[in-house]
Amino acid sequence: PMKIFQFAVLLHPTSKEREEGKSSELIVPVTTVVAPDQNGATLQAGRAIPANYLDKLDRLEVAVRPF
Repeated sequence: PMKIFQFAVLLHPTSKEREEGKSSELIVPVTTVVAPDQNGATLQAGRAIPANYLDKLDRLEVAVRPF
């Protein structure tokens, strides 16, 4: 059976940006999806990342939780 999950994606600043006072930025707001498991929800979260952030994958955090 399918389950409900929520996900969000954060972009964390570099060390230099952190020194300049920049903080983490929410680039994909909390989104509710239906998926068979947490891996399926994570895959949907990855697809929701805007193309202009794909070169910063090492700075992204994908948070997924069951609803």
